[in-house]
Amino acid sequence: MEHQTTNIQQSPWGIFESQLETSQKWRSSTLDERKNRILKIRDWIKTHQDQIRKSLTADFNKPEIETDLSEIFPVTSEINHTLKHLKSWMKPAKVKTPLAMTGTSAYVQAEPKGRTLIISPWNYPFTLAIGPLISALAAGCTVILKPSEMTPATSLLIEDMITELFDAEEVAVFRGDASVAQSLLALPFDHIFFTGSPQIGKIIMKQAAEHLSSVTLELGGKSPTIVTASADIKDAAQKIIWGKLVNCGQTCVAPDYVLVHESQKELLISELKISIQQYYDPNFKGIEQSPDLARIINDKHFQRLKKYLDDATEKGAKIEFGGQTNQHHRYIEPTLISGISESMLIAEEEIFGPILPILTFKELEEAITYINSKPKPLALYIFDQNKEEQQMLLKACSSGNAVINDCVLHFLHNELPFGGVNNSGIGKAHGHHGFLAFSNEKGVLKQRTGINNVTLMRPPYGIKTKQILNSLIKWF
Repeated sequence: MEHQTTNIQQSPWGIFESQLETSQKWRSSTLDERKNRILKIRDWIKTHQDQIRKSLTADFNKPEIETDLSEIFPVTSEINHTLKHLKSWMKPAKVKTPLAMTGTSAYVQAEPKGRTLIISPWNYPFTLAIGPLISALAAGCTVILKPSEMTPATSLLIEDMITELFDAEEVAVFRGDASVAQSLLALPFDHIFFTGSPQIGKIIMKQAAEHLSSVTLELGGKSPTIVTASADIKDAAQKIIWGKLVNCGQTCVAPDYVLVHESQKELLISELKISIQQYYDPNFKGIEQSPDLARIINDKHFQRLKKYLDDATEKGAKIEFGGQTNQHHRYIEPTLISGISESMLIAEEEIFGPILPILTFKELEEAITYINSKPKPLALYIFDQNKEEQQMLLKACSSGNAVINDCVLHFLHNELPFGGVNNSGIGKAHGHHGFLAFSNEKGVLKQRTGINNVTLMRPPYGIKTKQILNSLIKWF
């Protein structure tokens, strides 16, 4: 079949209108039809892995192993998990009948929301575009996908894939800058799935409100890492450095800063340095020569990060490790920095780069107070061997997700809901939760013919009606 090509010159409204008939037809799509759409994507990925790797290398020098780990594997894992469970997700879910509803039966039926918009970011341009697409197709929705203009090679790859596999009235891709996103947001989509910053998330939500479109917002924020007095410091350091520096720190769930018990600060810094050296400079040729460290996405973000470093050091922060930069290669050395104060930009804004501030606390309540003084984060990381302290932190600090004694791995767990809370996001994704994000959970009640539960509660009201209601209020 020859597929239509979408591009920036085509009318978003025209494509949007063309998807109306498809979305209505897909409301009754079968399990096999939905699976086949998803299988096409899996087959394409299997035969185009080299192209995916090359696209990510072209966009920000992403190591091939990191592409496999963070771009290809999460998508194929999401696909396989969805194919395995989609039958049960699509089935009506029976619910219990309350005593007051005796004689009726009821169930919840997931139905596709309809025409959906996915706006994906630059930091994981393949995973965070195709992952939500899998959920939308599983739910039976049509999709218009807007990938990031900051990763042109990967965005073009995605467009090539989609136009090869789908007609435009099923799934379409629009590449381009913010003006393209604005033109798409003017359309009355049934659901919008956005991944990006809280600042842009607020704009998305305002636009969605014009049409009362539902939204899933995967945002970000300053995800804290707590290292308590009981933590295994060497183990914590190794995991923190991996979580912080994968994708050169350009990860929405990367540890943004560390709060370490003052008794463990020096040991932690020492182990963090060792981990950086072991991972990125084992042969002492210089970290900049490492083939395993990605680069900053563009000059704008390079300058932003350099500004954070310059501002912090000018205001008294101490660089414990790193700090070197190379604008020509958009390289920022993995950097550990202490002596952070609230007047510094690095303390207020999400870092999104290979810079790790280290703060200390004496009592756990101090760390809790500090975290709770800031907007709710996307993730909370706890390194601690005391179960009571772990539970105390989980209960005291609100976050989209939490991980104990590791970092970032929860993103790869298909059974966990992934997403933020308030400033870090609205709604959840991945697995069944992603399927539900693109579905309307329609409650259905069935009454038998000839049975009328409310006959005695209809006008004209009398003493018997009042007695029945009093009994219902008291006992049900």
